[in-house]
Amino acid sequence: MKNFLQALTLVSAILLVVSVLLQSQGSGLGAGFGGDSNFYRSKRGIEKFLFFGTIVLAVIFFGSLLAGLIIQK
Repeated sequence: MKNFLQALTLVSAILLVVSVLLQSQGSGLGAGFGGDSNFYRSKRGIEKFLFFGTIVLAVIFFGSLLAGLIIQK
């Protein structure tokens, strides 16, 4: 169980870093590939999936860390 939590923490940490780096600060995913977005708009498509996926990965990451601390004691 301890090895599974360590692997889950490692994998979720790597995926969390990748998902955060894919998001451009304040400009959305389209601006990273040459698009320009100087106005506010809602997230659609892959941006929305990436946004919610990042939240899910963060919850999994912190949950696995807390579970590892509880098991360790």
